[in-house]
Amino acid sequence: MYIEKIKSPVDLKKLDLKALQTVADETRQAVLNRVSKHGGHVGPNLGFVEATVALHYVFDAPKDKLVFDVSHQSYPHKVLTGRAAGFLGNVDDMNAISGYSSPTECPEYDNFEVGHTSTSISLATGLQKARDIKGTHENIIAIIGDGSLSGGEAFEGLDEASELGTGIIIVVNDNEMSIAENHGGIYKNLRALRESRGTCQHNWFKAWGFEYKYLEEGNDVEKLIEVFRSVKDTDKPTVVHIHTEKGHGFAPAVANKEAWHYGAPFNPADGSRPEMPAIETYEQLYSDWMLREMKLDPTLIAVTAGTPAATGFSPVKRKEAGAQHIDMGIAEEQAVAMISGMAKGGLHPVWTVYSTFIQRTYDQIAQDLCINSNPAVINVMWGGTGTMNDITHICMFDIPMLCSIPNLIYLAPTTCEEYFAMLRWAIRQEAKPIAIRVPSNGVVHTTEDVDEEYSYTPKYKVAHEGSQVAIIAAGSFYQKGENVAHLLAEKGIDATLINPRYLHAVDAEALESLKARHQLVVTLEDGCKDGGFGERIASYYGTSDMKVLVCGVKKDLYDRFDHQQLLADNRLLANQIADDILNIIKK
Repeated sequence: MYIEKIKSPVDLKKLDLKALQTVADETRQAVLNRVSKHGGHVGPNLGFVEATVALHYVFDAPKDKLVFDVSHQSYPHKVLTGRAAGFLGNVDDMNAISGYSSPTECPEYDNFEVGHTSTSISLATGLQKARDIKGTHENIIAIIGDGSLSGGEAFEGLDEASELGTGIIIVVNDNEMSIAENHGGIYKNLRALRESRGTCQHNWFKAWGFEYKYLEEGNDVEKLIEVFRSVKDTDKPTVVHIHTEKGHGFAPAVANKEAWHYGAPFNPADGSRPEMPAIETYEQLYSDWMLREMKLDPTLIAVTAGTPAATGFSPVKRKEAGAQHIDMGIAEEQAVAMISGMAKGGLHPVWTVYSTFIQRTYDQIAQDLCINSNPAVINVMWGGTGTMNDITHICMFDIPMLCSIPNLIYLAPTTCEEYFAMLRWAIRQEAKPIAIRVPSNGVVHTTEDVDEEYSYTPKYKVAHEGSQVAIIAAGSFYQKGENVAHLLAEKGIDATLINPRYLHAVDAEALESLKARHQLVVTLEDGCKDGGFGERIASYYGTSDMKVLVCGVKKDLYDRFDHQQLLADNRLLANQIADDILNIIKK
């Protein structure tokens, strides 16, 4: 195989066109080998194989700088920059390779840690400015998919690249898809450009001041080489718009592009996956509940920003919801401002977003939503330690972030029944924005009655009244709190167990009442403890005699961590917490 011998793009440049096509075929098979055994982003990587071969053949990395957007199309780049073993070897070899651009992994060829969308052009303009100031002459190439163009930062990057006016090459990989279908006005122009082979009168990129090249055959190595050679060493801001096929070369991924954007391991022969036992998910339960409620309330709107899977709204369900489902594409900031406006206008929007992506919206939540007190609802999905584990996708910071914003109520249900009770209340109330941290430890049911009404002032719920030790266990860690209480009971300690329900502020009355019969308060939260829920409680007790043990994850940049090891390292296993409690109260 050629790719086993390619240790850098220098080796690629020694090959003729026929061999380059073979390299492309081998690279595609290598990508399929990895994702079929390891899982990962399938469709976007398969569609960008030929373009990657051509880029590395024409340009001179690492002198020339390639900046990938979101990294969903970076696998072929890794194959051709000395990391083929991560695609051809065993699972351990694959585990050593990140699914994203990572200078920690390969500082020579990966310029940035990238996992969130719409950043490549902005990052590249920084390299562009640095080159111009230093007086060097390297090519700066930003690679961005059409789906990522809907993100606001992409607009800002384009604006600045045009303003700088010097050489930068922006490769727009247009496969007519985001994760699902594209949404937004820009895509009307992209479609017009595709249909006219780049010649239509109205050209969005030219209007920004870019030189423009279009290539219909975005999966043709020879033609890609030709177009990249034509712009190499340009001294002007230039867009190369290439039309590719998402999932190219793998029939199942071409036939169902949305389902094959990302996938678990599968049989590469036919795309089949092992049959998994059916389990309840909050995504499924939420979408089914919303569809039922939408029929009764035409003002109820389900909102997503480019991640319909987070909401459970499949293509069939999206069609059933009709205008009551909005996917605004990759535009989280727009989502927050829009739900604020919808709430102001008398609608009842519920925006569902993964924890890692809500980080993109701090200012909009503070300014556009909370200052205006508009009663929109935000579902925060997958918040915690047991979900995404890549350094760019850590889901542990939503509690410190959201709880720092005034006028936002942040609720943490512990069971399925409690979640839907909170959701119903949040939609009905008309006074404040409400965020709900949907449990990330699976669907846990309860037969106990749950409150149907909530307030804007925190009111903790005491599940069991004990003494000496009080365990305040929030959201997904409530069941862990139950386990810790059981372990303590075996040691003769009847611990109080509290479901706080509210993350954003403390229930002072409840905390004050604990002083009479307790010497230690233990807080459990599934996320970063620095600036989090537990530290707020520790601050309340301050200089009092009450001891507080705050249990959560230390603030750090974790990358591809093992969940159980992370818990163990932060002393978050139930037996570790119980041991720490016993050690404290014995002193």
